[in-house]
Amino acid sequence: MGNLQNLKNRITEISEENSTKEEKLQQICDFLASEISYYDWVGFYFKNGDKDELKLAQYNGEETEHTIIPFGKGICGQVAVSNQNFVVQDVKEQTNYISCGWKVKSEIVIPIFVNNENIGQIDIDSHTVNPFTAKDEELLEFTCEKVASFV
Repeated sequence: MGNLQNLKNRITEISEENSTKEEKLQQICDFLASEISYYDWVGFYFKNGDKDELKLAQYNGEETEHTIIPFGKGICGQVAVSNQNFVVQDVKEQTNYISCGWKVKSEIVIPIFVNNENIGQIDIDSHTVNPFTAKDEELLEFTCEKVASFV
């Protein structure tokens, strides 16, 4: 990972641009995927209306069939219920895991809160085992706070 402050500064710039929510979310996905070598898939999921499920929004990476994820299912679905960060350094160790592809070795999911309500999350898949550090969590929590300011 590069300079944490530089990454945060760019996320702030994107979140304050005069563009649509969708454009900002896509720019954040593209930026993180391009800047951090082990971020192989970067995407946002948001609560799907009044349903107890998540719906895929903007992302950067290979297409996924997981466009709808029920609450409680997989890492993303568990975060929707727990409201906690979930860092999986090796997906083989997770029983409640939905595979997005054989290349994925690890995953980190950070919830997005608006008015103390979990409205969605950022999801990162990596093709590397054990890549995530406290800096990743700090950057992604910061990113989620910025996203909360414009969604």
